[in-house]
Amino acid sequence: MKIGFAVGAFCLAMSLASCGPSSPDLRQEQVAVLAAEREWAAAAKQRDLDRSVSFMAEDAVMFPPASAPIVGMAAIREYMASAFATPGFSVTWDPEEAVVAESGDLAYTRARSVYTVPGADGGIQTVHAKGVAIWRKSAEGEWRCVVDIWNEAPPPANVGSQQ
Repeated sequence: MKIGFAVGAFCLAMSLASCGPSSPDLRQEQVAVLAAEREWAAAAKQRDLDRSVSFMAEDAVMFPPASAPIVGMAAIREYMASAFATPGFSVTWDPEEAVVAESGDLAYTRARSVYTVPGADGGIQTVHAKGVAIWRKSAEGEWRCVVDIWNEAPPPANVGSQQ
């Protein structure tokens, strides 16, 4: 009788344990964050404003070089719209790494980027940059950028003026 009770108690405990929160698959989340960042980069390269802004959280903050922080979705949309409308502007980037927190709901990515922008002389200049984006998983399970910061960097050693 004691064995039957012990087995029953063990089975009940295992059943209840399986009802608790499961550990996130961090590799799967890493792949999802990298995919989101690559989709965002593709949208920005195409100057697709609506799609580009869709990767940002409502409370996101951007920290462009030599500028004040840009806070919130409306301000970010305005900033991106202005950049995309600038003649000669382009941006390309590819994330180099994604690290996901043990909780599975926060992550950061590192990337190198290349911008073309009008220079002071009126010509187009190429600017290389490095950056970090912090991502948060939404209640709907989608990754959204909450912090985006970048600054100028030297071109990669193995590449000329293009990345």
